[in-house]
Amino acid sequence: MLHARTPSARSARAADAALWAALAATTGYGFHNAATASLTTDLILPLAVLAVAVPWSRHRPAAAVVLVNGLCVVGLADQATPGNAHVLSLAALSCLLGSRVAAARCPLLVLAGCAAVNLATCAVLRAQPVWWFYAMSVLPAALLLPWLTGRHWRGRRQLVREGWWLARSLEERQHLVVERARLTERAEIAADMHDSLGHALSLVALRAGALELSPDLTDRDRSDLADLRGTIADAVEQLRDTVAVLQDPPGRDTGAGLPVNDTVEDLLSRAVASGVPVRWEGRGAPPPLSPLIARGMYRVVQEALTNAVKHAPDCPINVRITHEPGHTRVSVMNAVPPAGGSAHASVSPASGVGRGLIGLHERVTVLGGSLRTESDEDGFHVTAVLPHQATSRARMPAPGPVTVPGTPDRGREPASPSEAALDPGQDTASAAVLPESAKRLASVRGEARRRSAVAFVAPVVAAVFFVPSAVYLAWQLTTSVLPPSHFDELSVGRPRAELAPLLPARAYPYPPDHARSTSRPPGARCEYYRSGRDLLGDVDLYRLCWSGNTLSAKDTVPARRP
Repeated sequence: MLHARTPSARSARAADAALWAALAATTGYGFHNAATASLTTDLILPLAVLAVAVPWSRHRPAAAVVLVNGLCVVGLADQATPGNAHVLSLAALSCLLGSRVAAARCPLLVLAGCAAVNLATCAVLRAQPVWWFYAMSVLPAALLLPWLTGRHWRGRRQLVREGWWLARSLEERQHLVVERARLTERAEIAADMHDSLGHALSLVALRAGALELSPDLTDRDRSDLADLRGTIADAVEQLRDTVAVLQDPPGRDTGAGLPVNDTVEDLLSRAVASGVPVRWEGRGAPPPLSPLIARGMYRVVQEALTNAVKHAPDCPINVRITHEPGHTRVSVMNAVPPAGGSAHASVSPASGVGRGLIGLHERVTVLGGSLRTESDEDGFHVTAVLPHQATSRARMPAPGPVTVPGTPDRGREPASPSEAALDPGQDTASAAVLPESAKRLASVRGEARRRSAVAFVAPVVAAVFFVPSAVYLAWQLTTSVLPPSHFDELSVGRPRAELAPLLPARAYPYPPDHARSTSRPPGARCEYYRSGRDLLGDVDLYRLCWSGNTLSAKDTVPARRP
């Protein structure tokens, strides 16, 4: 898994110190507000446990949760109230457990174990219903909900990292594709330079050799001419070696199909003789062109004809070469194949059209010209404007839109530079990589969606399980409250019918053991009522003993065991 940033040891220690300080503040606030609290067990011990649990939350987050849950277990042994500030520390470390552990099985087992320990503690201590309610609702919520929040946070961060990784890898791959096309075309230009310049140097060497045989030269002149011819031969060999280094690795013939002395007219004549429906015309007087410009015109026409034959066979092709003052315009247009016909089906995804057009764009730009490709309802157009003499451009060429000939892009948005660099042949190579990246991103997205669903469903399921019992318990506790003023108005010896307006709707069904064991009048039936509405605190109980329907005794049972 990718990590955008690994925190240093110093920053990690600073974050742990800040977290410990925040949790220590909540612990100190709870100790300050407690009615009866021990300095050792309620303040010093929790601070020491937090000092160990917070650093452990980075490398042993599950153990840190277990430690802080132990503080909550100690709080359940308090006879005054089960609630304490340690539940906030438990929630914070549970959230860190979800954000720092990718797996779900082990953390769930830890959370379930903590909840089981809490319930077992209540059973061992024979806790009252309020303690059971706290152990079955507040503590599980402090364990589960923050953990789900942490997992959701982790999933979101992972999704963002994977998305950026995929975008960066695609961008780097796109740059490599464009750069390779540029280097390939420059190697072909170097080969053309070798052909033209090497031919000229060979002629110079030939003439120098012929001059050596002239009877009018002295021996010194013949020696100089021999040295000149040797120097020219060495220059040709060095040029050939340099071009060989610039060309592609063995196995790919980049100069195939480019005869040295071939012209555009020869190329078009061969195409017509092969049965290609080409119609061409020339306008203007042909000016003297440099060999590189002539070779550039040849490559433009050759690439356009090749693409048209591959992607729109049997469709008419129009070639127009217009010589104007200062530049020559080459325009090639092929018609659109019939919709749904076999011409479109014959397009091969490995034809390499896009790379060829990128190479043409590079070649024409290096020569000081411009290349434009577009598609409309009439067909596919390739238009190149070349100067009569090659000029150098320092700027890097940006590939323009690339469209497959014979497939007009009706309703298609203009291609972006990155889209222009991809051709059908490159799409095949990208298809071997993109599915893997797409599957990886889809996997992360699916995991994030599952985490979000669990984060939503788990509280709902927990609420369906706990809320009815919690509501029922709260209803029992609040409807069994006998206000102290009403208790004072109760008189021993009066019948129940007279005292009924002062009594609550029902008696308290969960009196503690020490209240049940208190001595009662012989033959009397005793009922217990709560003296206050505090749901989480422990309140005194009022005991009313009835002999038949007459109140025979009333007393107060303290909340704590004497």
